[in-house]
Amino acid sequence: MSHDLKRTPLHAEHARHDARFVDFGGWDMPVQYTGTLKEHAAVRSAGGLFDVSHMGEVLVRGPEAVQAVNRLVTNDVTRIGDGQAQYTAMCLPNGGIIDDLIVYRVREDELFLCVNASNREKDFHWIRDHLEGEAEATDESDEWCQIALQGPQAIEVLAEVLGHRDLAEMRPFRFQDVLWKGRTPLRIATTGYTGSGGYEIYLPAEEGPALWRALFAAGDPRGIVPAGLGARDTLRLEMGYCLYGNDIDETTTPLEAGLGWVTRLEAGDFIGRDALLAQKEAGIPRKLVGFILSDRGIARAHAPLLMDGEVVGEVTSGTMSPTLKQAIGMGYVPWHQSQTGTPIAAEIRGRAAAGTLTRPPFITI
Repeated sequence: MSHDLKRTPLHAEHARHDARFVDFGGWDMPVQYTGTLKEHAAVRSAGGLFDVSHMGEVLVRGPEAVQAVNRLVTNDVTRIGDGQAQYTAMCLPNGGIIDDLIVYRVREDELFLCVNASNREKDFHWIRDHLEGEAEATDESDEWCQIALQGPQAIEVLAEVLGHRDLAEMRPFRFQDVLWKGRTPLRIATTGYTGSGGYEIYLPAEEGPALWRALFAAGDPRGIVPAGLGARDTLRLEMGYCLYGNDIDETTTPLEAGLGWVTRLEAGDFIGRDALLAQKEAGIPRKLVGFILSDRGIARAHAPLLMDGEVVGEVTSGTMSPTLKQAIGMGYVPWHQSQTGTPIAAEIRGRAAAGTLTRPPFITI
């Protein structure tokens, strides 16, 4: 692997577990350890440890931090309180999605934003250049290690490592700042990207390896395994979660991508709102849909989607669902042809594989 690739603070831990690495947006990241299917099954049944330290962290501070960030994102940040998090999108003036992200409200004058790895620099520059009022943005991405502990055994493992069970009562999209061993600050959030519950843990980069080893030591007897990008992708796709660069990007809008639920068109201004209002009034042209194939084959990204033999769209994400043992995927089709239950086909190596439109999530946890 090229020495030009960036490495997370946990790189040596992955090598110790015999990970297979890939170039992921300029990062040397573990795609799998024992195999994607095994890691996927472990997360659903027990748990998995994911290194997501390549993600970006932007801190916005100032007396008007909440109002400043609220103008940049589609959701209503004023509705969350201290210790709460919110999923949202950030748009261009034309409504295209710059990124999807999570906003954590530390306090009234401090917001902590987690952005996608591929967009770290782009997002920070956009945020910094478009903040208004008394607020200032700082890129803290290189200062943090982020570990996702996901799965039904996550509560037990974290309780053992931290020595208490207080975090077991946290509701989804909440977070707490705690000390590990009385000295290491941890930001523990009930956010995740697998649908199997658990935590995302932020801590100083230099402390990451020690926590990773502690979580693995407590989790190994319970069936928790290190999991790579391969399992992360199959897990998120079973839940119908969007992946930036595949399902959403600057050419797609939140309304097209099914993210209207995080888009407050009727409550306050934000960058891109006028364009989204115009799109809604004119009629949204296409929709991100899910599909399940009944024929053999896996429809990968960019495969044509067909109805009655005519190309109507293309696949944005596709895989074989380890849980369903069927090929699933997502893609854009014309809005008037997006009804659940509509027959569809995906072109796979020149062959039309039949399937049906369905509404994600593809499985129930």
